[in-house]
Amino acid sequence: MKKLLAVLVLIVAMAAGVAWVLVQRVDQPFQGYTGGDVLVSIPPGSSTHTIGQSLVDAGVVRDDLTYRLTLWLTDDARRLKAGDYRFDRPMTPRDVLGKIARGDVDNVLVTFREGLTIAEMAVIAEEHGIGTSAEFVQAGQNASLVADLDPQARDLEGYLFPDTYAVPHRTDAAALIALMVERFRAVLTADLVRAAADEGFTVRQLTTLASLVEKETGKADERPIVAAVYRNRLKQPMLLQCDPTLIYALQRVGRYDGNIHRADIPFDSPYNTYRYPGLPPGPIAAPGKASIDAAAHPAAVDYLYFVSKNDGSHAFSRTLTEHNRNVQQYQIDYFRAQRKAQGQ
Repeated sequence: MKKLLAVLVLIVAMAAGVAWVLVQRVDQPFQGYTGGDVLVSIPPGSSTHTIGQSLVDAGVVRDDLTYRLTLWLTDDARRLKAGDYRFDRPMTPRDVLGKIARGDVDNVLVTFREGLTIAEMAVIAEEHGIGTSAEFVQAGQNASLVADLDPQARDLEGYLFPDTYAVPHRTDAAALIALMVERFRAVLTADLVRAAADEGFTVRQLTTLASLVEKETGKADERPIVAAVYRNRLKQPMLLQCDPTLIYALQRVGRYDGNIHRADIPFDSPYNTYRYPGLPPGPIAAPGKASIDAAAHPAAVDYLYFVSKNDGSHAFSRTLTEHNRNVQQYQIDYFRAQRKAQGQ
């Protein structure tokens, strides 16, 4: 009897020892993978068993027993979320499951600067693994996403808001574009729509004017002035003669080589504001919030002309005579001095 009791005591002690060792593992950092980091993908609908196997196979958790014990102790089984999780240092199993339960997924950061076209955005999206550029361009044709804002839209040019987007790995182009349109909607407040309507502008016209402002200047204080110049020209009426619209027209047919040539001026395109009056038929790029605000609230000035000063800013004028003087100073004389300095 005493021997049996001793054996039982020994067995209990051993079991307790094993349990203690296992419990210790729950809070013991572990890294079984080589290299700087590892990405573990958990598809939607994955079972706890499948998740555990993925973590063990990736070397994030030591073994299945440790995983199951951690799951039991933390009660995280029902809280584990699908997504891509990056692990870049030794972590305790408790911390690993906590990360997944919180949904701390490893997102791809995609930044689109202001003034890009759909075609230019497509290249950036592909570089970040968001499908191919062709898929992005195709998704950018889904005008139904803005049909309530712009019934005339045939694509989403101008409506993909430029920003930095954090998206999960394997996000497709259509999903990213939906986020970008949603962001545009958030920026286009009711006050902006109302301000545009008060001047007889539709959302399409507002966005189109904003895209011209975005392409013409990067200076915050100039945006409302540039918007005013174009508004004043529309009221005259005068041709807008906006270089970015001609560039966009040439790009659409693959004719732009980085410079506007004299022979390009009469190019027959509804986007060419050197040839056709009024705004172009739609946005020519993605305007940022500041340009949209400027288009809705232009400066109270009577300028009709502006010319680049070659330092990122512009010289504005009210009359053609003033404008010609500015062109002489900031364009003709400036580049003549440049050539002379270079010995040409």
